[in-house]
Amino acid sequence: MNKSKATLIGFSAVVLWALLALFTVASAPVPPFQLSALSFGIGGLVGVVWLFLSGGFGKLRRVPLSAYAFGTAGLFGYHFLYFTALRMAPAAEAGLISYLWPLFIVLFSGLMPGETLRRGHVAGAVVAFLGAALIVASGVGAVSGAVSGALAGYGVAFLAALTWAGYSLGSRWMKGVPTGAVAIFCLATALLSALAHLALETPAWPQGTMGWLAVLGLGLGPVGLAFYTWDIGVKRGDIQILGTASYAAPLLSTLALVGAGLASANLTLALAALLITGGAALAARAGRAREKA
Repeated sequence: MNKSKATLIGFSAVVLWALLALFTVASAPVPPFQLSALSFGIGGLVGVVWLFLSGGFGKLRRVPLSAYAFGTAGLFGYHFLYFTALRMAPAAEAGLISYLWPLFIVLFSGLMPGETLRRGHVAGAVVAFLGAALIVASGVGAVSGAVSGALAGYGVAFLAALTWAGYSLGSRWMKGVPTGAVAIFCLATALLSALAHLALETPAWPQGTMGWLAVLGLGLGPVGLAFYTWDIGVKRGDIQILGTASYAAPLLSTLALVGAGLASANLTLALAALLITGGAALAARAGRAREKA
C-alpha cells in the first residue's frame, strides 16, 4: 500500500468521527462508561470478524503486551473524556475544543526526532487557542446556573484532545504492530468500561429505537471502523497531510449537530470554528515548508 492510499484511508476516519458527537448526544441518557462498553464491544467484534475472515489472528501473538496496554489506555482514556465532556458542556462547543487534537498532532510531531518546531507552528497554536477561548466565553454566557459544570466540561474536552494526539503519535512509533491489534484494544476498552460502569454508574439504557440505533452507529462507525482506518493512516500515510485534513472534523461535526437540530448556528460558533481551523492550517503549512526546505 502506497503512502497516498494509506493517507486517504486514514481520512475516512475523520469523516466517520464527524458523527461521533451526534450519535453520542442521541444515545442519552446512557452514562459514559456504559456507552463506552456497548460501542467498543460492537467495534471490537467487528475487528474480530475481520481477523477471522482474513486469517490475521496469528500476527497478534507477536504483539508485545506494552502495545496492547498503550492502545487500550489511548482508546479508553480519550473516549471516556470525550463522552464526559459532552455530558457536562454544550455539545458543539465541547466538540470543537476536543477537536484541537489535529493541531496538537502537528505541533507535537514537530518535536519528534528529525523535526523542528517553527514559528508558524506557534502562531497557529495561538490562533487556534483564541478560537477555543471564544467558545468558552460564549458558553459561559449561554449557561445559566451551571457555569462551573460547563467550564469543567471544556477542560475535560481539552484533555481529550491531548490524549488522542498522544495516542496517534504513539501509534506512529509502533508501525510494526498490525492494525488487527485494534480489535483487542476495543475489546479491552469495552471490558474496562463495563467494570467502571458497574462500580461508578447507575444503568440507563437508550430511549427508543433511535437511541439504540445511535449506539449501533457508534460501534460500527466512529467507535468501530474509524479506529482501523485511522491506524492505517497514521502508520503508513503522511501524518502531516493527514493531520491537516483532520481539521475538517470540527466543522463537519458541528454541521452534523446543527443539521440534527441539536445545536444552533450562530456567528460566534462560526468565527470560533474558523479560528481553530485557520490556526491549525497555519501550523500545518509551517510543517510542509520545512519539508521543502
